[in-house]
Amino acid sequence: MMNTIMYSLNFQVTTSACNREGRLKLYSALQMMQDCSELWLDSEPVALDFFNSHHMTQLLASRQVEVVRVPFFKEHLTVTTSVYGIKPMFGFRNTFIYDARGRVCFKSWAMGAFVNLDTGKLHAIDANVLDTIFLDKKLEMNYRDRRIILPNTPGTAMPPIRVLRADIDYNKHLNNANYVRMAMELLPADFEINGLRVEYKVPVKEGMLLTPKVYNCDGHIFVSLSTHGVINAVIEFN
Repeated sequence: MMNTIMYSLNFQVTTSACNREGRLKLYSALQMMQDCSELWLDSEPVALDFFNSHHMTQLLASRQVEVVRVPFFKEHLTVTTSVYGIKPMFGFRNTFIYDARGRVCFKSWAMGAFVNLDTGKLHAIDANVLDTIFLDKKLEMNYRDRRIILPNTPGTAMPPIRVLRADIDYNKHLNNANYVRMAMELLPADFEINGLRVEYKVPVKEGMLLTPKVYNCDGHIFVSLSTHGVINAVIEFN
């Protein structure tokens, strides 16, 4: 079903969302995107009822972000999200952030997986429920592959990172924006991020010790986060 009305939320760039230059943190922008995407389900009553009755949630599998312009302190922003494709166990959406003049600041597309909270496994949505979900047009941006291939180099091992209680969200996993926050601490101080891709592989829980590796390749920096030799997430910054 096609629709032209996207789900949106309004935000203002407040003190806690700013970096030392008084501009919106990328981490905070990701949180805004996540909030809008999660609350979108409230606009789909049939799907919401199905998720609740089957004890399901939507988990982020991958996200790509293009940074167009970084807003400043006190700017008013609108975050919009819209689903442009859906399958029984996966959904595809755009989430864009606009300033008060309607100019785009961040572009994003993401793939989400539908998961049963009791089993932790993928759970298909019934066909009659899929038919009720509104689909919008795919928005213009430079779409890249959701899978991230690490450079064929050893990489640089970095000190381990403990997953704290405050890093966990209501799905009892490391929140998706926190993977990026942790990885950003490993970038050079003068590295200006124009875009990123994240591939989420295996969920991380409280108390786990993440082992980071950093790969620098032609202006792109890749960060892998692993536990016990298993890669949990890969982030590419450019």
